[in-house]
Amino acid sequence: MATVSATGSTPVPAARWRARRPGRGALALGVLAAWVVAWWPLRGRDTLSLPTSDLTPAHDRLNELRDWVDAHRADNAFFTGFVEGVRVTVDSLATFLQELLSQPAYGRPVPVIGWLGVVALLAAVAFRLAGLRVAVLAAAGFTSFGLLGLWTESMDTLALTLTAVLICVVIGVPLGVLLGLSPRVARVVNPVLDLTQTLPTFAYLAPLALLFLIGPATGVIATVIYAIAPVVRITSLGVAGANAAALESGRSLGATGWQLLRTVRLPAARRMIAVGINQTTMCALSMVTIAALIAAPGLGSTVLQSLRIHDTGGAFTAGLAIVIMAVVLDRITTGAIRRAERRTRPPRLAVIGVAVGAVVAVYLSYTFYWAALFPGDGSIGTALADGVNAATDWVRVNLVDITGAIKNAVTYGLINPLEALLAQSPWWLVCVAVLALTAILAGPRQLPIVAVCLGLVIATGLWEAAMTTLAATLIATALVLAVGVAFGVWLGRSDRADRALRPILDAAQVMPAFVYLVPCLALFDPSRFTGIIAAVVFAAPVTIKLIAAGIREVPPTIVEAATASGATAGQIIAKVQLPLAGRAVALAANQGLNYVLSMVVVGGLVGSGALGYLVVAGLVQNKVFGKGLAAGIAIVLLGLMLDRIAQATAARAARAPNQRRPIPSPSSTTQGDV
Repeated sequence: MATVSATGSTPVPAARWRARRPGRGALALGVLAAWVVAWWPLRGRDTLSLPTSDLTPAHDRLNELRDWVDAHRADNAFFTGFVEGVRVTVDSLATFLQELLSQPAYGRPVPVIGWLGVVALLAAVAFRLAGLRVAVLAAAGFTSFGLLGLWTESMDTLALTLTAVLICVVIGVPLGVLLGLSPRVARVVNPVLDLTQTLPTFAYLAPLALLFLIGPATGVIATVIYAIAPVVRITSLGVAGANAAALESGRSLGATGWQLLRTVRLPAARRMIAVGINQTTMCALSMVTIAALIAAPGLGSTVLQSLRIHDTGGAFTAGLAIVIMAVVLDRITTGAIRRAERRTRPPRLAVIGVAVGAVVAVYLSYTFYWAALFPGDGSIGTALADGVNAATDWVRVNLVDITGAIKNAVTYGLINPLEALLAQSPWWLVCVAVLALTAILAGPRQLPIVAVCLGLVIATGLWEAAMTTLAATLIATALVLAVGVAFGVWLGRSDRADRALRPILDAAQVMPAFVYLVPCLALFDPSRFTGIIAAVVFAAPVTIKLIAAGIREVPPTIVEAATASGATAGQIIAKVQLPLAGRAVALAANQGLNYVLSMVVVGGLVGSGALGYLVVAGLVQNKVFGKGLAAGIAIVLLGLMLDRIAQATAARAARAPNQRRPIPSPSSTTQGDV
């Protein structure tokens, strides 16, 4: 059927005149506009605000739970059996490694292996696994710990990291093999692994401190929970992805399941297992430093103490040591992976010579003070810290106008308005708006989960603090995505830019979260803005790399067709490459969100306040322990809610019709249309 135009000339299909239904973006903007309009007369009402020093009945009950646990720790079978058994086992292993590397042991005033032995052993292991260059890097990197005056703290961090990685490997590799062999087990375990990777790191600390008390063992247990997922997942992928032809050949020869696992699946998964150990090691090092909040010793404790007294130089020096350790451990494990792929080994005579040298160095470090205690007084580290403090003071005096302008622009232009909208709206208005946005963007199936999360956040009694944290998280995520798109597109389109920036991004990904607080604190002083910027810097590398990978996967033929049609570079990016890389962009947004949420909470240490501050306060003040535990629960709920909304929104966008339109031919396209 057709209609006739007003001039009576050309028939036009009736469908052209039908009103189009508004898209999800228009509906979401309508909800936001209605929210702002309703906020104006209702702001400040029903905000469920709670003064920092006040407690709710829920917080009191959590405090009573802590008191009950403390009262029954010595006579309850669960605590005396399971909890104490786990704690003692982990503590014994951690203490053994500390006495081996960092603490006086067996009546000696020095560890079993002194600095010379540690450096020589590490260099020998690096030479055997990754080659001469990595061995030199490892020796120089670990020697720098002594030069910085942080040898004992560095060895404490190494001991706890090795303890956590060892436990992760012992538990994670067999579990990963089981998941690779049994899809039924994988369906049960994978959601648990998803949860451990989604939850912010702060969420582990308070409940674990309640069960296992504070100290090195609890830090290791928290690290294991956080870091075990990569080795389990990647091992299961390697086992499940074994060559089908090789498996069928083995079965035809009568091989049993165990024989196939030992001779086919595990050799084929060897590289993937090594990758999993590498990722777990990086996660463990990051979490061990954060575990300083529950009295885990090491470099994290030094960073934390320096942040508390605003000693930027001391925090920088300890942060530098953490970065060096992360780079050394990463290069050793990645070098081992590459050597396994090439199936090359160093000359046997060279390996024997290096091993003999390491044994001699260990003997000398066990016997003589000069080889056991690092010589010098750490004057290099002191001079470096003083220089950083001087530079920080100069920046604060001479660049205060620039840094202050940036901070004020973001604070007054973004942070304050969004925080006012979320924290000063009535709680019921926020819930209605969030549920409406969830239905529009993520679909009605996510409404029950989001509604439950919102209800439980209200039950924690920390609604206003949760909304403040949510505002910071949303702003940081938006900034991360903007930075990720800008740099990701650049790296995806330019080989030269990729070669120049890729090493920086790789190094940035291995840095623990604490490290990013130091430069941000030096530039902007403690504030909400400082925590947000630290979160952006922390989350940007993974976002940039994912978007760059998505841009590079766009078929060149499609880009060439768009170029031939006369499209400009900007039009190719906006209308071809970014839409076709939509899955990578969605994954980058989801990963960036998870990174940001964990880092915004850590930003509570540098003035972000809200839930992050309450978690830290609950760990150090008995009176507000229940409030801190409730804050950790609220963080978990926010993370779960945002993750579900982000994943469902990305999935709906990927299924949207006509998302990937074909590029018109040059004959049917005017210049500038794609």
